[in-house]
Amino acid sequence: MNRIFKALLTYLIKGILVVIPLGAAIFLIYWLFTTFDSALNLSGSLWIDAQTGQSVYIPGLGIATVLFILLMVGIIITYLVTEPIKNWFDRWMKKFPLFNFFYSSIKDLTEAFVGDEKKFNEPVIVEINESGLKKIGFLTQKDLTEIGLAGEVAVYFPLSYSFAGQVCIVKKDRVKPLKMKGPDAMKFVVSGGVSGLE
Repeated sequence: MNRIFKALLTYLIKGILVVIPLGAAIFLIYWLFTTFDSALNLSGSLWIDAQTGQSVYIPGLGIATVLFILLMVGIIITYLVTEPIKNWFDRWMKKFPLFNFFYSSIKDLTEAFVGDEKKFNEPVIVEINESGLKKIGFLTQKDLTEIGLAGEVAVYFPLSYSFAGQVCIVKKDRVKPLKMKGPDAMKFVVSGGVSGLE
């Protein structure tokens, strides 16, 4: 009887290990999709059923509209917006300090992940103290002489199970390149060290 109970418990645990991550991932994707789609979907305002007189909701139209707008903006910026226009826009943005603060911060963060100059593509390991404690981070600035910190670099340390992190200034000789791809290193740190080494 005890053996049967242990076997059933083992099967239950294995089932949990498969179903919970899978279910949570599906639920999260579904929740994100439906939340964004309902917030951005204008079909209920634009289309009215002629027979019933009620608004018609088209699932997925909000996401499709946003993707289309992003694609069009990307094409326009690539082929029509010149450097003087970009510079004018940046100067104009600086006239609104509070808005510019949020805009530039979000823009820099977005470009760090998906821009032409990705910032989180140089994973490093940093020796924190003499006892050998090390942290995995991403080299974001290789030269800090402009702010009076010659021989030091800026390293971003993401936090486990979070999208937050912290930037630390460390001496160059304590920073070593890590033989990992940037996305794998980020996955390793954010997952608390349980994934990213496959």
